Amino acid sequence: MHIHYISEQNSILNHFLAQIRDVNIQNDSMRFRKNIERIGEIMAYELSKTLDYKNIDVQTPLGIKHTTTIAEPVVLCSILRAGLALHQGFMSFFDNAENGFVSAYRHHYDNDDKFEILVEYQAAPSFEGKNLILIDPMLATGQSLVAVLHKLHLEQKPKEIHIAVVIATPEGIEYLEKNVPENCHLWVAALDEKLDKHNYIVPGLGDAGDLAYGIKL
Repeated sequence: MHIHYISEQNSILNHFLAQIRDVNIQNDSMRFRKNIERIGEIMAYELSKTLDYKNIDVQTPLGIKHTTTIAEPVVLCSILRAGLALHQGFMSFFDNAENGFVSAYRHHYDNDDKFEILVEYQAAPSFEGKNLILIDPMLATGQSLVAVLHKLHLEQKPKEIHIAVVIATPEGIEYLEKNVPENCHLWVAALDEKLDKHNYIVPGLGDAGDLAYGIKL
């Protein structure tokens, strides 16, 4: 797995990352969603530099321009519901992409810290020969992303798999390295310290889905 840390150099990305973590700003859900969307746009731009391109000719009003465009189609696939705002940011740049959506959540058997990942809903196009970009804001244990990849029937063989996360932990990255195909790229906006005993990211930002869309039952 190839890992790309895109906040290592100072940029406006770090400004947006600071705001989504700030407890004094988080109560504004519209601002939180917008900042996640902006982060998605920045990540999409950085990711686009690694894709394959082909030569094309474009007819302008005054002549022909030789330029390039992305060679293989892109499919954006986000994990509901937290991934929606980040997905919107990627859509702003990959505006011709096909789109898929998958649900995944932690199911706690006895209201303790033990859980399994349940993946119950899938609506996605074919990935065969395409660039699959799997979108989820938080990479905690890594179990949700691996479960979703299995659900998506990767025997379709995407050309490349890109996993885009806003915040990741060393534990989650290690789990992905052991459980995803070798042709995966992991894009990380920020690497955090660790998981706590409840498998939440520290320092993290809290529950991204709740902050973006309201507290769930």
